[in-house]
Amino acid sequence: MDLEDNALGLTHEQTDKILQFQDLTGIEDMSICRDVLQRHQWDLEVAIQEQLNIREGRPSVFATEARAPPVVHDHIAQQVFTDEPPEGPGGMRGLLRYVVNLVVSMCYSTISSVLNLLLSFVRNDERRLVTDPLGDVMSFINSYTARYNPHPVFYQGTYAQALNDAKNELRFLIVYLHSDSATETQNFCRSTLADPEVIQYINTHALFWGCSVDTAEGWRVAQSVGGRRYPLLCVVCVREHRMTVVARSEGSCSSSQLLQRLRHVVADNEPHLAAARADRVEREVTAQLRAAQDEAYAESLAADQEKERRRAADRAARQERENEDLRRRQMEERRKQEVIEARAAMAARLPAEPAAGAGTVVLLIRLPGGERLTRRFTLSHTTQDLYDFVFSHPQAPEEFEITTNFPKRVLARGTANLLDAGLKDRDVLFVNDVNA
Repeated sequence: MDLEDNALGLTHEQTDKILQFQDLTGIEDMSICRDVLQRHQWDLEVAIQEQLNIREGRPSVFATEARAPPVVHDHIAQQVFTDEPPEGPGGMRGLLRYVVNLVVSMCYSTISSVLNLLLSFVRNDERRLVTDPLGDVMSFINSYTARYNPHPVFYQGTYAQALNDAKNELRFLIVYLHSDSATETQNFCRSTLADPEVIQYINTHALFWGCSVDTAEGWRVAQSVGGRRYPLLCVVCVREHRMTVVARSEGSCSSSQLLQRLRHVVADNEPHLAAARADRVEREVTAQLRAAQDEAYAESLAADQEKERRRAADRAARQERENEDLRRRQMEERRKQEVIEARAAMAARLPAEPAAGAGTVVLLIRLPGGERLTRRFTLSHTTQDLYDFVFSHPQAPEEFEITTNFPKRVLARGTANLLDAGLKDRDVLFVNDVNA
């Protein structure tokens, strides 16, 4: 069991749900249990309730389509059951009688078909207009239950809903077409359909849908299945992926005959339903594998995209840093160039060094890097002239202050002349980098 479950892709939880569903519903076929649970997304409670609804004749939640699936009528492979004795030739007189009856029957059938076709153009049959199919079905069920009881559980929905449920559930659908005008109807309903074994078999193996051919819904179905003699039972099931009428029983029959016919039809067509269930399981497993592959591919793609996003982010960050460094270097280069140009302009604007004489002083200036500058100034030069001279030197700091040696004091930049600043000849001044 475990190996089979693993091969079908079942988890232990799903296997437990199948066993519980089997115990509660009494369905012996494990493939049917699995199929029902899969269609209900493995919701055990919903699946069980759905089965109870179907057994009570109520349509399932899947029978919401108003349009019936196409039904194939394979008259060659279709089994037809009837109690009419076969007519055949018996001797020369019998052969002659058979040929004459055959010709008359064909002529009558042809003329009757032509007349019915012509009459259909001039005579309105109210049964052609299907306005309330569900009302027709429910009215028939109520009327039938009042007259004939017990009976198999009727499907309480339209023919389209019954076909959809039978197709989705992969079950047999028995269609019963009722005609009060048929002489065999009353005996068939009171004896055959009321038989406990017939009721048990139909309720266990199939959905049972019925309607009167006197209603629009019943007449439409009778036209589609080609009913000629009533009461009429048709068995419909999935065959080669299509809903197919596989058997038809015309006229009345005994309960034992009906059971024999139904068992024969079910035995012949159950392999088709089993193949459909296996095909559905295979599609489900394939879909799960494809979903798992798609999920793995999506995860791998997402991981690759995340890696690429991170690589792109790293490249963008690295490029941004490089651009920032480049901008910083360019700004630094521009600033240095501007300083060089400013120093050159400052040197060009400096007044010429005065000649030695009265009213002049020689100042010794020491730069932070150890360089020494010597310059003669007049006492009327300002401290700004002194700062401009120092700034014009290439080795001077960009921002600095000038201090005296002793006592140490800062010479303020401004318009004060050197005499007022207290500078004397041969004074030593120090240049201090304020950004150091």
